Amino acid sequence: MKKGLFITLEGPDGSGKTTQAKRLKAYLETKGREVVLTREPGGTGLAETLRSLALSPEITMSKRVESLLHVAARADHVDKVIRPALEAGKVVICDRFSDSTLIYQGILGGMDLDELERLSLFGSKGLSPDVTFLIDGNPRVLLSRREARGVTDKFEAQGLLFQEKIRQGYLTLLDRYPERMILIDGEGTPDSVTDALIKKVEKFL
Repeated sequence: MKKGLFITLEGPDGSGKTTQAKRLKAYLETKGREVVLTREPGGTGLAETLRSLALSPEITMSKRVESLLHVAARADHVDKVIRPALEAGKVVICDRFSDSTLIYQGILGGMDLDELERLSLFGSKGLSPDVTFLIDGNPRVLLSRREARGVTDKFEAQGLLFQEKIRQGYLTLLDRYPERMILIDGEGTPDSVTDALIKKVEKFL
């Protein structure tokens, strides 16, 4: 039986997920919790290799193939990192998880959401997050953050309109999974976002 706490962070590019995941880890460690910080796609050697293939702007593939790469990476990640940590009673914070597959390959890529959800659950052996924090923000506001960081993959290279579609996709998932997803305003300062996350996560400890 799972004894730990599985937290995922989702949101549009530039919303600060990676920064906030690190801050949340630091906070939970001050509370005496053992925390594993990881990301998707990635988290293991095999999953990182699959990530480089799935996100490469130089490789053309169908959304079906893209989906299978992401789910294969997730299967290895769950088996080797996430599930063992949860069974050991640790908190796992993951920068993106199955919701990103539903956004990029489903809502934006045209794949059926129910089919993708079943595929993702197959890859994770039924594991879902206990809570998902959706760090939301207007892509026009977040643009400066993305520009400062630089374009890193084929999705971020598709421009502002694409980013706006990503945001709307996440808001669609918020309606689909209201019992699991919690909206966090990501347009404020990093400190204000961290404070909001901490107030919400304390309810799960």
